[in-house]
Amino acid sequence: MTLSISRALAQGKKPALFVVVGTSLGIVVHTMLVAFGISALITASPTAFLILKTGGGAYLFWLAVQAIRYGSKLTVARVEEQKGTALSNISSGFWVNLLNPKVIIFFMTFLPQFVSAGDPAVTQKLLFLGLCFILIGMPVNASVIFAADWLASWLQNNKKVLRGMDYTFAGVFSVFAAKILLTQAK
Repeated sequence: MTLSISRALAQGKKPALFVVVGTSLGIVVHTMLVAFGISALITASPTAFLILKTGGGAYLFWLAVQAIRYGSKLTVARVEEQKGTALSNISSGFWVNLLNPKVIIFFMTFLPQFVSAGDPAVTQKLLFLGLCFILIGMPVNASVIFAADWLASWLQNNKKVLRGMDYTFAGVFSVFAAKILLTQAK
């Protein structure tokens, strides 16, 4: 979402919407990894799971520290140079989503909770849940992009609110990091 918002602020709504298409394609890959059992192999391996959860937790703690150290550097200046092609914006969204440890851990732990291991249609149900996630998420992300211009100007005029958001994000990232680090493999 941060990538799509920053793209909307810097380059406009159209490039940001292509980023959302890319992040949705990343979700397709994560869903397929869960549906076809690749994620289960990672969670079944104590070493692989430890590496993944430690990396994801460390990344979230790093984001929390950065939010406090540097605060928001929100700017709304449009970049009038090359905005990139639709394919480059889709690619950016895809790779950011595909390599994001929060998304990886979310899909490995969230989707499987809604199916029974012995269900003969487990793969189809997981694919359906992933599709639902995309169908619900895309309009939300698009709405955020359309609201970004208005919100950015309001935040620029309210620096204390912006700094409060830094501390809020730092707290949320820290809670998620702690939860990830305390997660046990099934």
